[in-house]
Amino acid sequence: MLEKIREAISEAEKFTATTLQEVEDFRIKYLGKKGILNDFFAVFKEVPNEQKKEFGQAVNQLKQVAQERVDMFKSQLESKLEDKGVYGDLSRPGDPISIGGRHPISIVKNQIIEVFSRIGFNVSEGPEIEDDWHNFSALNLPEYHPARDMQDTFFIQTNPDVLLRTHTSSVQVRYMEENKPPIRTISPGRVFRNEAVSARSHCIFHQVEGLYIDKDVSFADLKQTLIYFCTEMFGKSKIRLRPSYFPFTEPSAEVDIYWGLETETDHRITKGTGWLEIMGCGMVDPNVLKNCSIDTDVYTGFAFGMGIERIAMLLYQIGDIRMFYENDIRFLEQFKSAL
Repeated sequence: MLEKIREAISEAEKFTATTLQEVEDFRIKYLGKKGILNDFFAVFKEVPNEQKKEFGQAVNQLKQVAQERVDMFKSQLESKLEDKGVYGDLSRPGDPISIGGRHPISIVKNQIIEVFSRIGFNVSEGPEIEDDWHNFSALNLPEYHPARDMQDTFFIQTNPDVLLRTHTSSVQVRYMEENKPPIRTISPGRVFRNEAVSARSHCIFHQVEGLYIDKDVSFADLKQTLIYFCTEMFGKSKIRLRPSYFPFTEPSAEVDIYWGLETETDHRITKGTGWLEIMGCGMVDPNVLKNCSIDTDVYTGFAFGMGIERIAMLLYQIGDIRMFYENDIRFLEQFKSAL
């Protein structure tokens, strides 16, 4: 009888399996209710007393070997099935990695930066959480000034002097405080205004504002800079300046570009006039320069500002500003080929 147990142990040790069914058949053969192991346990009472110890040890060894083989092959085969279920056929060639692309706002922002960098403008950045001085007071907007109503503001509830910046002009104030003229800088960044979200407006958007301060800077310099920008950015050099009002510039103007009336889309976006408003601009108010400790008897300057989303909507003929913030992969994939 001991010889039969040893043969069963040797046979169990040689067992291999390639499927879970083979493992299950082996388990039933050795460890099932009608398996080999139970047959040996059934004859245990007939074994002579002097052989019972050796017999019992052999039976336990057979049980241990059989159970180890079942556990090992079951674990290996289940792991392979799990990998195949998650990753597919691991022997197949891998799928190509999808190439990402820049967001259209980033594309247009970089284009604007590139255009102005060619004429000596550097890039300045500042905090999105601002204080009242840099966002309003230093820009000729003292407390209770009626022009503050032009910019519905998100204030920090625990501190009314702290707010989310409503324009990147606050970056220009910080730059003027830390740098002496001549100054030639643009300030791209995200801004916040408490406005209703619609197809044409959003409570979060992006701006690029420019500032040039030096001796004998005139409105003619501003106009030539804007013509250069429109030519490089849109391929159109025909612009017009309409008188306007901004608290931090005087005189101030809105800039329109002649878009043309060549297509039905041109008629729609220009409302049949051919002209499109793209930015605001003006000569920096002397009070702003004084607030930043710049001598107004020596230096003058101009400033301009534009919305990146508006420029992107013009360039790519996008009809709804909300599309920039919905992260729809179908929308974003259209810009993979853009610079």
